[in-house]
Amino acid sequence: MSSAMLNLILEATLDTLYMVALSGVISAALGIPLGVLLYVTRPRQILAQPVLNGALSLITNVGRSIPFIILMVAIIPFTRMLVGSSIGTNAAAVPLTIAAIPFIARLVEGALNELSPGLVEAAQSMGATPWQIITKVLLPEARGGIFTALTVTAVTLVSYSAMAGAVGGGGLGDLGIRYGYNRFNPTIMLITVAILVVMVQAFQSLGDTLVRRSNHK
Repeated sequence: MSSAMLNLILEATLDTLYMVALSGVISAALGIPLGVLLYVTRPRQILAQPVLNGALSLITNVGRSIPFIILMVAIIPFTRMLVGSSIGTNAAAVPLTIAAIPFIARLVEGALNELSPGLVEAAQSMGATPWQIITKVLLPEARGGIFTALTVTAVTLVSYSAMAGAVGGGGLGDLGIRYGYNRFNPTIMLITVAILVVMVQAFQSLGDTLVRRSNHK
């Protein structure tokens, strides 16, 4: 394999990592608070707001129900307005982030659902405010579940980034399509798949480690 091809593989790998990291960080920063809000605004919860909860739940469900490839095409005008282009890694990060936010939110909400209601009741009996309950009770106790949610999201973003590459997003998906599929080069396809598998395994191992450490704490 030529050095030029090796450079292309390295560049595509870095592009994929960049897309996953950028969209992962932004979606976590927005998705975790959304998941908490979905939980605490339920009826009989500490910030019960049924109307708000219903609206947030509807928006989240709609976001999760749109296939990623359709979402990418549907928000091209928004992506172009935001980053100035509809192709490239920065452009691909926009739909990746939008797709991941409701995904994380539901996973975080699920992690909070696993907590015992007695924890909140005990905090309320000691006079804790809703903000204190969220930051001192809910989030620390659900830390393991939140790390699991972020791990699952990172793995999902790796596969989504490959789809993004197939329609001009760059990264390993783009490399596999252009140099593997279109040029009938199965070696490139296999290398691309192998790198994606390694990425998934690395993210999963890191996530499992964080979950174990948080549970020990």
